[in-house]
Amino acid sequence: MIYLDNSATTKPCREAVEAMVSAMTDNWANPSALYGFGIDLAKQLRSARAQVAAAMGAEPDRVFFTSCGTEADNWALFSAAKRFGKKHKHIITTAVEHHAILNAMKELEAQGFEVTYLQPDREGRVTVADLKAALRKDTFLVSIMMVNNESGAVMPIAQMAKLVHKLNPDAVFHTDAVQGFLKVPFQAKTLGADLISVSSHKVHGPKGAGALYIAPRLRSFPAFIVGGGQENGFRSGTEGTPAIFGFAAACAAGAKTFKEDIARERELLEYAIEKISCMEGVAVNGAHEAPHILSLSVPGVPTQNTLNLLQEDGICISAGSACAKGHRSHVLTAMGLAPEVIDGAFRVSLSRETTREEIDLLLKSLEEKVLPFRLKGKKR
Repeated sequence: MIYLDNSATTKPCREAVEAMVSAMTDNWANPSALYGFGIDLAKQLRSARAQVAAAMGAEPDRVFFTSCGTEADNWALFSAAKRFGKKHKHIITTAVEHHAILNAMKELEAQGFEVTYLQPDREGRVTVADLKAALRKDTFLVSIMMVNNESGAVMPIAQMAKLVHKLNPDAVFHTDAVQGFLKVPFQAKTLGADLISVSSHKVHGPKGAGALYIAPRLRSFPAFIVGGGQENGFRSGTEGTPAIFGFAAACAAGAKTFKEDIARERELLEYAIEKISCMEGVAVNGAHEAPHILSLSVPGVPTQNTLNLLQEDGICISAGSACAKGHRSHVLTAMGLAPEVIDGAFRVSLSRETTREEIDLLLKSLEEKVLPFRLKGKKR
């Protein structure tokens, strides 16, 4: 199998698997228990939090574990609205966010909030100027993703957060960094975002864990799940230590080789783009600024057909959102791409385990299977 769908999920690394097995066989106590076994687990939980915080460049006491990136996004938006949306009702986001953000925005609109959706350019980028033009005196929340999961565009989060805090000092800035964490450099303490969402299974950790960074200035931020007061009262519920410990181990492992990993992924991405540019009938979509995301299209070959043809050669890629429930990709549509390009779009996403040989096999399969299918369609 040639796995090139790493933006959907990554293979858990050896360190993560070992940490999870240990948590389920030897270290399975409840970290809230007041006897030695539980107290030892509480210490391990603090260590895990410190590992994730170190990878994020965050203060350990400002990182709170969730079940996934979607929960972290929902917590950020709904609790910000609860805390700061009593007097002001305006929110800014983008038209190319993940549905964890977009569907939450729909809920907030139903509650009476007004949402402005910034439109991207043809590369998928949203600019600081776009944000500045949309800011109003009653804007209390801005949520802009760090890396787009389809176009690979990297948003200027630091500049955007600085602008928001300068013009609207009381406004809250959130970024969904699920596709940016351990892929593009950032330090939570200096980025300027008040809220940062990340996910475990995008960085070679297990599914079932994520985290929300809450800046020190938001100490009265409302809890999203109430109950026994875990996570310092911010997110109740017995901590899922197997997933959390696996997440932490993956962060520690990924942080060690971060610079080398992203440099190698970037080299592979540029290699693929160079080869594809010589293929008539294959289009490269978007900015592909992140080192691991490449949106391609074969106009005239429906996305599902491309997936099926590549799967015959054992190659796993993604439709992105192109075929989600029969609807065209909201990202590529917002970018203004032609319908035939959108209908033939698919995503290739790399990880630190991707090899040049795998890229070569993808290119070979595109040339020998997918492009001939396009020509057959033209003849008909």
